[in-house]
Amino acid sequence: MKLYTRSGDKGTTGIIGGRRDKDHIRVEAYGTCDELNSFVGRAVALLDDEMFPDMKSELIRIQHELFDCGSDLANVKEDAEFKVTPEMVTALEEHIDEYIPQAPELQRFILPGGSIAAAEMHILRTVTRRTERLTAALMKEEPINEHVFKYLNRLSDYFFAAARVVNAREKVADIEYERSAIVFKGSRKKKQ
Repeated sequence: MKLYTRSGDKGTTGIIGGRRDKDHIRVEAYGTCDELNSFVGRAVALLDDEMFPDMKSELIRIQHELFDCGSDLANVKEDAEFKVTPEMVTALEEHIDEYIPQAPELQRFILPGGSIAAAEMHILRTVTRRTERLTAALMKEEPINEHVFKYLNRLSDYFFAAARVVNAREKVADIEYERSAIVFKGSRKKKQ
């Protein structure tokens, strides 16, 4: 099998059900999704096996789901069968809800960083946001699987929660943004 086809030498690329210019917003969206997936792979490699077995497993699942997102974003067939489902969005929400109590209560905005692995999670969060913005722009031009957009929205929240858990498990404090007011009042319900 050859890795090169020469079919894109004139500035277009094949997608599921058609072709687009390589700088088309659809290609930008699924290409950035692929970039995000590569960063997730790096995060998996950075996380300690003993401290983060749960998170590493989740990140590998997320890599598969990001392939699903990219596939859906690259699909322009009228009778397309999409892969990203509402259940995938719900699963992310459940993981976020599990992570929130594992980190100190949040009151102010925090700076991206802490440990190397937590900083990597913040990079994932920001690349996810970029993917989400490109997908939002694509939605204005052409129809897409709406669950992809919802998934990306929750995924950035997941990476924020994961970054905080990484710092908490590694006993590294989040750094509060020094000019932040208290913006997250009562983020956890008090036990009665």
